[in-house]
Amino acid sequence: MKQEPFVIEQTYNAPVDRVWKAITDKDQMKQWYFDLKEFKPEVGFEFQFEGGKDGRVYVHLCKITEVIIGKKLTHSWQYKDFEGNSFVTWELFPEGDKTRVKLTHEGLETFPQNNADFARESFAGGWTYITGTSLKNFVEKN
Repeated sequence: MKQEPFVIEQTYNAPVDRVWKAITDKDQMKQWYFDLKEFKPEVGFEFQFEGGKDGRVYVHLCKITEVIIGKKLTHSWQYKDFEGNSFVTWELFPEGDKTRVKLTHEGLETFPQNNADFARESFAGGWTYITGTSLKNFVEKN
């Protein structure tokens, strides 16, 4: 059954171009997000990274599906050796000298529901930390 996507919004005390660079430059991304070997904000570009908790590591397989420079970035988000496919969309809205970021993660219900790591609450906790603490601190301190 299709669920509502997970959506979170944050406003940062930083201009749009700084936030865009933070979410699209692999050297900046590794400081607040994941250590990506390669990343290019281009439709069709595929990237992967490892992430997990409590000793469980998951290989994330992603492919960029939409780019509007400075405004929107969407990529698929799958796990190697697990069923399911989801999509993560970052949208940036300038608000004066600040930036409002809207992150949408849809398709969470396609992942194995018997694995707590794939539960909506797990994604909610992860994205809340990433957008509300990690990325916020990174773009506001630079």
